[in-house]
Amino acid sequence: MHRRHYVRPVGNRPAHVVRAFRADPLNHQSRVLVEKDAHRSSRARRAAEIRPRAPSAFAGLRILAAPPDGASGKCPPAFSRRHCYDYAPTTDYQPPTPGGFPMAMALDGIKVLDLSRLAPGPYCSMLLADFGADVTLVEAVPGVNAKLAGPAADPEAAKRAAAYNALGRGKRSIALNLKNEAARDIFYELVKGADVVLEGFRPGVVNRLGVDYETLSAVNPRIVYCSLSGFGQTGPYSNLVGHDINYISIGGALGVIGRPGAAPAIPVNLLADFAGGGLMAAFSICAALLAREHTGRGQAVDIAMSDGVLSLMTQAMTGFFSTGTPLRPGEGLLTGARPWYDTYKCGDGRWFSIGSIEPHFYEALCHVLGADEFLGRQHDESAWPAMRERFEDVFATKTADEWMAIMSEHDICAAPVLEQENIVTDPHNVAREMVVTVDTPAGPVQQVGVGPKLSDTPGRVQRGAPLNGEHTDEVLASIGYDAERIAALRAEGAVG
Repeated sequence: MHRRHYVRPVGNRPAHVVRAFRADPLNHQSRVLVEKDAHRSSRARRAAEIRPRAPSAFAGLRILAAPPDGASGKCPPAFSRRHCYDYAPTTDYQPPTPGGFPMAMALDGIKVLDLSRLAPGPYCSMLLADFGADVTLVEAVPGVNAKLAGPAADPEAAKRAAAYNALGRGKRSIALNLKNEAARDIFYELVKGADVVLEGFRPGVVNRLGVDYETLSAVNPRIVYCSLSGFGQTGPYSNLVGHDINYISIGGALGVIGRPGAAPAIPVNLLADFAGGGLMAAFSICAALLAREHTGRGQAVDIAMSDGVLSLMTQAMTGFFSTGTPLRPGEGLLTGARPWYDTYKCGDGRWFSIGSIEPHFYEALCHVLGADEFLGRQHDESAWPAMRERFEDVFATKTADEWMAIMSEHDICAAPVLEQENIVTDPHNVAREMVVTVDTPAGPVQQVGVGPKLSDTPGRVQRGAPLNGEHTDEVLASIGYDAERIAALRAEGAVG
């Protein structure tokens, strides 16, 4: 039987004194396990926040945001899943309702200071913000608010603005000149109340600025400090400059993409910047936050985009590891070498993908294409040239939409290759809310929605991207700076 553990304030004692309970999920009978002073001086002002932090003595306990219901110690069902770190299903659980306890988000209460600039870091913090983290961009002084311009005369400027709007959504912005001592002091004060610092500088820059992990962990030992760079903080390439194309080269992905004998096919910067970089960073930050609940300490997270790409190559490398035979472009099962796992041009000029790997899907494909002469010859390489030619001829007879209807009816692994003008109108993407409209200073814009769908703590785009330094006064006021002091800091160029 699963047992729920939680903590609550003790009577009318200070909010930082908590008791841990063990509750039976069936009858709610509880007993006190331990009483612990969880006060931490550097985080005292956060003691009453919605999700109290468990000290290491409470490792493994489930943490609830509010005291149990009455003297019985009953755990309110509305809290049982939403605020438990290691939730296990219980029979008393009822999903929250719109009229009940306010819907929480998975990362509510997590405060992130984002020092990053280029795509991987902002994508990482966008993911965190989409799930409720309070992300504050720490931007340079002076800022460039033109990045939020609408689609004006310069199309390239409009594209840059749109990219910033998308990756900056759900965040606040404070403009700090970290080369200024007063600005650094402000940053240190913010770090005291933060959970995460994210940076994307070249190795060594943060040390020169005085915002490296060793310095900040002395300010707040619970800080999770994520460094996101092309080649990592160590190794012979760590100080080299680069972009996505370079990181996927070292990570090995570029060497397996393309057609036999042709130059490597350069993909858009998805593999290193976004998957191997931003996504890996977001995952690792969440892992470090969970670890902190057991250890009581934060830690440094070193994300190299080249490492992330090679990690994505885990399965692609297994053939070489097991037989010594390297995977070459267009030669493997999943790289287009087989005619039944490839793309074909349709009668309307659009492309269509098929992935009939399993025998029953392959047989269905042959039947639908009127190519029964290839039944039983799926893995006969001598038949592949004629098979491919036949498939090309048949696919050219219908449009991509017609083929999609036919393939769906016969339960065949297939899909049209959507170009961007098709993505936003595709009924499945629309139904899954993967294209959303977000308000920005330049007006409403379309953006890609939130990918993961969580049942109880769903993510959402909370607001558009901020102007540079839009929240400087607000953030400084929250840590005790009055208007006169803020004006003086702005006059000396410490803040924007």
